[in-house]
Amino acid sequence: MLIAMTDHSITSVPQERRLVTEIPGPLSLELQARRTAAVSSAVGGTLAAYITAAGGGILVDVDGNHLIDLGAGIAVVNVGNSAPRVVDAVSEQVAAFTHTCFMVTPYEGYVAVCEELNRLTPGNYAKKSALFNSGAEAVENAIKIARAHTGRQMVVVFEHAYHGRTNLTMAMTAKNMPYKNSFGPFAPEIYRLPMSYPFHDGGRKGPEVALDVISRIDKELGAQNVAAIVIEPIQGEGGFIVPAPGFLGALREFATDNGIVFVADEIQTGFCRTGDWFACDDEGIVPDLMTTAKGIAGGLPLAAVTGRADIMDSAHVGGLGGTYGGNPLACAAALAAIETMTELDLTAAARRIESIMRTRLEAIAAATGVIGDIRGRGAMMAAEIVKPNSSTADPDLTSRVAKACHAQGVVVLTAGTYGNVIRLLPPLVIGDDLLNEGLDVLEAAFIAELAL
Repeated sequence: MLIAMTDHSITSVPQERRLVTEIPGPLSLELQARRTAAVSSAVGGTLAAYITAAGGGILVDVDGNHLIDLGAGIAVVNVGNSAPRVVDAVSEQVAAFTHTCFMVTPYEGYVAVCEELNRLTPGNYAKKSALFNSGAEAVENAIKIARAHTGRQMVVVFEHAYHGRTNLTMAMTAKNMPYKNSFGPFAPEIYRLPMSYPFHDGGRKGPEVALDVISRIDKELGAQNVAAIVIEPIQGEGGFIVPAPGFLGALREFATDNGIVFVADEIQTGFCRTGDWFACDDEGIVPDLMTTAKGIAGGLPLAAVTGRADIMDSAHVGGLGGTYGGNPLACAAALAAIETMTELDLTAAARRIESIMRTRLEAIAAATGVIGDIRGRGAMMAAEIVKPNSSTADPDLTSRVAKACHAQGVVVLTAGTYGNVIRLLPPLVIGDDLLNEGLDVLEAAFIAELAL
């Protein structure tokens, strides 16, 4: 049965929640037992429902349960799972060739993706790009490029930041568990400074917080020693923290005035997720370099660094690259995903999703008194869970609500430095009815857990 999501997006997966067993069901539990025996226990897991098919806003598990997807593989399948253009492009490419290594014998797909990134990212200056495999790899290469360009070593990052799990990006990531604990020593010359966090800032304005950051850079580091300021325009794993207006702009201006490379980490926010192509667009922030991944290629592994041509050309020939970076299958998927985002106007879809989610979360907050802050932009929304009518984090309730949603066939994710944020990242092609049903389950979970 073909289910139309929009006039141009078709999926064979029925767009309805359907529970035929407990979740996880017996077949998923069998696979979980195999995983326990074969896979390192250090690889975490959210919900042991093993998926066999997906499309639109639905995940189908091995037991036949249809789950509403409000996570999108952590903001990866913005265009939905198995988006038709992506499927066709990858199928055609895999029949042609799967790999040559772009650094050995190149191919058009890599060049075409770089051209699209140079066109779509903010800034009217000449740009260039380089392709990699993962977000963390993109961040590491952005640091390499910034250091080569400036001849400096220091890198400024922020409280609550998440930039990856490699050694350098662990140093840049703020949260100890589960990302950093026992894995040090970490890369040096990484300096963490305060983040604008409106819910906990006591009403301080963005430029005011930025002035504190700038003062500390001047006094403690010396601006002349800083290669890069790296920031997520909306923090992801840190809890979808949206800095107060003016914070990013003040840092951007300071970086420009002091020859510091301003790097926007748009790995979770990019590709229509926030209601613009990139979160920087909301305040007109133009970074020197931007890192992207996740939503870029419809679920295939691809990442990029894009930025000013003179900065991107700072590293020596052969200094950037990798065996699989810009794999031809991933490049084909990315070009098809970008076409889909454009054709379906997924920036508008994200804004429509925000209006639905924000309204529903506000109603839950008013009814329960345990949502201290609702924040985010577009289809990247979060609720910070607190003790009743306070600002004290309640990670236990957060975990219980998430698990209650999972048991009822709705995939939600948690986040935040204090483990008290429920984040919602639905595919941008999800239908309004399905989205509202998922939010019905979330509301019922709050009510049920608070009644215990």
